[in-house]
Amino acid sequence: MARYPDFPLIFPDDVKRGVDYVYGRFQQWGAALINEMDTRDQVQDAAPSTNIYAVVTVGSIKSPDKGNIAYSVSKGKFMGYVSTAGTQAWEAFN
Repeated sequence: MARYPDFPLIFPDDVKRGVDYVYGRFQQWGAALINEMDTRDQVQDAAPSTNIYAVVTVGSIKSPDKGNIAYSVSKGKFMGYVSTAGTQAWEAFN
């Protein structure tokens, strides 16, 4: 999980140090933020987009998530889990 850096607090003493100091603080914050976002993106890109199961019946999958795919040996078909406001079921692919 990404840990985004806190926005730098600027105090009157910091302003007295000069614009370059304040600008440097914001540059450091921006670099840390970009680093965390890049790390988050790499983790997200490496994660599988869905789970694919091979089961005798799709009913044996305990807590399916929307978008899961399973091959039902008993039906001989690939099935996808659909979860909308009105429907939560495994449906056969065409």
